[in-house]
This record gives sequence, C-alpha cells and structure tokens, in this order.
Amino acid sequence: MLSKRVIACLDVRDGRLAKSIKFVDTKDIGDPVEKARAYYLDGLDELVFYDITASSDRRSIMLDVVESVASQVFIPLSVGGGIRSVSDATDLRLAGAEKINVNSAAVQRPALIDECAAAIGNQNVVLSMDMRRVEPTQALPSGYEIVINGGRQPMQMDALAWALDGERRGAGELVVNSIDADGTKEGYEIALTALISSSVRIPVIASGGAGKPEHLHQVLTEGKADAALVASMVHYGEYRVSDLKEYLQRQGLKMRMSW
Repeated sequence: MLSKRVIACLDVRDGRLAKSIKFVDTKDIGDPVEKARAYYLDGLDELVFYDITASSDRRSIMLDVVESVASQVFIPLSVGGGIRSVSDATDLRLAGAEKINVNSAAVQRPALIDECAAAIGNQNVVLSMDMRRVEPTQALPSGYEIVINGGRQPMQMDALAWALDGERRGAGELVVNSIDADGTKEGYEIALTALISSSVRIPVIASGGAGKPEHLHQVLTEGKADAALVASMVHYGEYRVSDLKEYLQRQGLKMRMSW
C-alpha cells in the first residue's frame, strides 16, 4: 500500500505568501521560501505553489521564488498558476519544479494537457480543478461544476467528466478543490472527492477546507484521496506538519515519517 501524503499549498502573490477565504479577502502572510523550508524540515511530503499573480509581465518573480525554494527544499515541488504553454511549463521545470499544475488554461484549451504530458511526462503534469456544488442537470450530472479564474467564472462543465477527460489526455494526478469549502476550515468536500477518486486510476489530491487532523483522516479514508492538501491550518501555526502525520499514523494510515 502506498503511503498517504500531506501536501502544503502556498499561494504566492508578487513573491509573497498569501491566503484567502473562498478566493476573496487575500492577505499577505509571509515569506514563501521561509515557510517552505520550515515545512520541509518538519516532515512535509510535498509542496504546491500557486502563482495567484499569474500575469506574464511578473512571471520572473515566481521563477525566482521557485529557484530559491528548490535550492533549499528537497521534496517534490509542484507549481501552478498562469501556465498556458509548454514553454511556461518548461521554464518552471528548469527553475526547479518537479511537477506543473494546469487549471484555467487547460479548461479553455484542453490540448494543453496533451502537449505538456508529451513534453515533460505524464507523471509531471497535474490537473487542478476548482469546482462548486450545483443542482444536478443533464449538462452537470455529477452536481459539481468546473469554475475558473479564481472561482469567478462558471464553465457549465461537469467536474467528473472533466476529471476523466484530463486523465485520458495524460494528467498524472488530479487536485480536487472545492470552492465551497476553500479556506473555511470546516472539512473537505468528501462526496466530491470520493466520486472522483473512485472514477479515475490516477492519484487524487483533496483540497479545500482542512481545519483539524480529523478532516485529513476523513478525506484520506471516506474520501478515498491519495493525498490531503493543507494551507491555513499550518500557515497560521495552529498545527505542525509533523503533528498531522503522527496523528494519521496513529489512526492506522501508512505515512512516510522521515526522508
């Protein structure tokens, strides 16, 4: 049985660590390089950076952050935000990112997944999906709709159908992020995560809503996720990464406890 993973998500805006609730009310909460190193030393399995500036004229700031982190943190590093081409993906890989995350640009042009998978390998391409709960319809039978541009733009695209298409096109992992749960610290969207985890053959990372260790255990068991993504609960010092992993191990989950 593969170990379950705890992944920290760091949103970066203009080179600084930021945090929002349901994609609004964004605050500066520190230095991303400093936080990344602290989490690495405390036993984190993987890091995800999202460039929420993501404008092409400021891309060099994010590349600098990635280079700084990669020189000090020796766990898998995944980066997303504003990746619109193989060239963008390659620049991040050269800066030190192991994986790249595609989101809005892939929704608008799904061939981006195929192109990145062909260029850098399926295992290095992550499809991040932001979704919200809706009334099931013929167009949205799962009851979850894909949204893009920081949750502002609904796409009339069914979340499960998009997950399956992303897998078929070559994504090696999926991030399942609930806009409804994002930043609330009230727990992950279990039904959504379980639906997608049960339907694809690639690893699923649950995102949005973690507030206490029990939430991670629930999504890794009932939600059938392979990894749990955390943000607020570690960024604000409420819990340490090592505490979360020790708790999950005590609950009987297989965890990597040292590097």
